Amino acid sequence: MMAQFEEVSVNSKLHPKPEGLIMQYGTAGFRSNAKHLDHIMFRMGLLATLRSKKTKFTIGVMVTASHNPEEDNGVKLIDPMGEMVAVEWEIYATQLANAEQDSLLHELKSIIEAEGIDLTEPAYVFVGRDTRPSSASLSQAVVDGVCSLGGKILDYGLVTTPQLHYMVCCCNTKSCYGSATLEGYYQKLSQAFLQLTHNVPNRTDDQKRLVVDGANGIGALKMKELEPFIRSELQVLLSNDGSQGKLNHLCGADYVKVQQKAPQGVTLVEGERCCSFDGDADRIVYYYTDSKGSFHLLDGDKIATLISTFLKELLTQAELNLQIAVVQTAYANGSSTRYLEDIMKVVVCCTKTGVKHLHHAAQKYDIGVYFEANGHGTVLFSKAAHKQILELVKDPNINDERKHAAKLLENTVNLINQTVGDAISDMMLIEAVLAIRGMSVQDWDSIYTDLPNRQLKVTVSDRRVIDTTDAERRAVTPGGLQDAIDALVKKYKSARAFVRPSGTEDVVRVYAEADSQESADCLAHEVSLAVHHLAGGVGEKPKPLH
Repeated sequence: MMAQFEEVSVNSKLHPKPEGLIMQYGTAGFRSNAKHLDHIMFRMGLLATLRSKKTKFTIGVMVTASHNPEEDNGVKLIDPMGEMVAVEWEIYATQLANAEQDSLLHELKSIIEAEGIDLTEPAYVFVGRDTRPSSASLSQAVVDGVCSLGGKILDYGLVTTPQLHYMVCCCNTKSCYGSATLEGYYQKLSQAFLQLTHNVPNRTDDQKRLVVDGANGIGALKMKELEPFIRSELQVLLSNDGSQGKLNHLCGADYVKVQQKAPQGVTLVEGERCCSFDGDADRIVYYYTDSKGSFHLLDGDKIATLISTFLKELLTQAELNLQIAVVQTAYANGSSTRYLEDIMKVVVCCTKTGVKHLHHAAQKYDIGVYFEANGHGTVLFSKAAHKQILELVKDPNINDERKHAAKLLENTVNLINQTVGDAISDMMLIEAVLAIRGMSVQDWDSIYTDLPNRQLKVTVSDRRVIDTTDAERRAVTPGGLQDAIDALVKKYKSARAFVRPSGTEDVVRVYAEADSQESADCLAHEVSLAVHHLAGGVGEKPKPLH
């Protein structure tokens, strides 16, 4: 044991912490300019090793900064079933990251004691990285950390974030979930996709075409590897494939969602389906242009609606009594919520922003569909639901319609990466649903019309003055703010608004929607003024948008 600590002590000096640098493990792990992260990566290697010894399972460490600019990087820890690391271990991650060089061993020992970890237990860690220039050396720092505590490494090299989540789950379920190789991932998903689409009659080449913006990142590389498996049913036109542009620069899901326009390198052809991944391929958004040249975005709300409607119809046809629910955040467009509740009669549950909250809420239902508006999401099937679907597929005494629906459900389960949002898996599911239902992208878009909305942010001296309840939809403090918001909302038709503190900086995020863009803009501005006045705004008052 002493020898191991000696090795940690020696090796940590090769990955020194800049003095006074403080970082927080956020919703997506640590994220910052890459030059500040070497010591963090080494220490996350140490923590992943301890987590593996504690759980007696393989743990994953992904080096990526997702949709951030190319000069940034970051790291996420992955728990045994492919989910995000347990919240109490996020606290350890922050403590370990911020310990000054001379107190690192003390911090490490306190975690070992608090968790009752037996250091003689073996440890296994899977490591993956995205295509950023800094990712190779930073993932090596993770490896150094794991090896310092005697852990065993399987380095997957270049993989998407969802692929590493998938590998961890496959390994810890002893291959029940699938085979923990890239080949196994492509085989499982493509077979399910081909099974879903092969019995769709006479699809034209146009219907099989899809433009994919790979954000000049890892998703583009992996699409090239997947493409031969699905070529017969999907013709992918890959742009921003990393051969020339910069990662996430003027492209990718976040850019398209925020700018409401096509990425650089994609020329929109009327009615043609296009989609964009983000930098580590865990988010996806769709879009197209209409005959008037107007840009239409189909975000996470539209994706959740398409998928949940499809699943609901299959459950009805299969006569399976399973509860399906859609999990949303306060940012979900009011039109989507109304459509799901009033027309589709689907349970809708609202939770705090952040994927871990959505994932956790989705686990409470037989089938839980969750997508953040930014396009990050997936579908979770409970063990019992999966079992019922499989039993129905094998039942010789059911009619053809039920059998067909059960088979489609089984393939859908296999196509979905249930560990985490996965742009590649989500893309294939969306393409399969559109094909089976014979829908164009315009048909999909017209399921409901989004209410016009606006997001703004107000800089404050301390974001902690804002405290919220009701899944962040109502402000508890400061006093008078929620009353002010309620009074402003009453002035507009079909309106709602809420405020919430940012998770990373001293700003308050403001969201407003109403029956017209002008009303949404005015409401957002008036709420911003109320925040500035009542919550300690910094600098000039927010200016009107028009």
